[in-house]
Amino acid sequence: MKRSSGVRLCATAAVSALSLALITGCSDGGSKGSGNAKGTDAAKPAAKALSAAELKKLIVAQGEVPGYKVGTVEGGVPDKSTLKVADAKCQPVAYAMFAQSPADAAAQTSTEVTGNTKKTPTDDASSLDDKSFEDAMKKSMDIDITVVTLSSYDGDGAEKALQSLSDGVKACAGGFSAKPDGDQTKITKIAEEKSSAPGDASVAYAATNTADGEEAVMHIEVVRHGNTLASYSTMNIGAAMSKKAYTVPAAVIKAQTAKLK
Repeated sequence: MKRSSGVRLCATAAVSALSLALITGCSDGGSKGSGNAKGTDAAKPAAKALSAAELKKLIVAQGEVPGYKVGTVEGGVPDKSTLKVADAKCQPVAYAMFAQSPADAAAQTSTEVTGNTKKTPTDDASSLDDKSFEDAMKKSMDIDITVVTLSSYDGDGAEKALQSLSDGVKACAGGFSAKPDGDQTKITKIAEEKSSAPGDASVAYAATNTADGEEAVMHIEVVRHGNTLASYSTMNIGAAMSKKAYTVPAAVIKAQTAKLK
């Protein structure tokens, strides 16, 4: 039985938030619609940047996000040197998408937060017709995968980094190309969204990757807590295949925000 190319690609893709943005043949899960970056101009006195060791103590850990598994980022975080884009204004947008700090930080650390998988009868896939197989794949891959990154800055570095991201989201609505891990990726649209995360200031956007006439959307929120930025990038292949809307999970934001207060 011949499966559609989109289904085969989705079924064999590694479930990693960093690699999901590059997957082709998966449908768009939709976005919440156009929103505005939010923030405040009033900033608390800047403190010295936290160290990598201090950030590791502050990032969410296993058991702190109910219903989710927390662990190392599958496949690792792409090096910044592989994320260069032609328009410098889009650089912070690309960095935040792929679990890097929007601008060079004194220290940063990342972790991956994965929703519980939904078991489906796909062990004997050959016995399923195309529709049943595709439905099973949608259910088994309907999982929110979020990479959380904490980055800390000296002085007003966090404010400047977030501002550069906000400017980039506005300037790069038409998208850009990047090469994470050497694979050319075309982001066709960047759209502002309304942030749901509390903090001193925040930027939220959706990044759309289009391939073979189909779309995949990643949702990103970056929030400033003093001189530390908390970045969230979420992908859900099952929702994308089913054309269902999804966002950065509220439970992940809530758990991480609590550790940064």
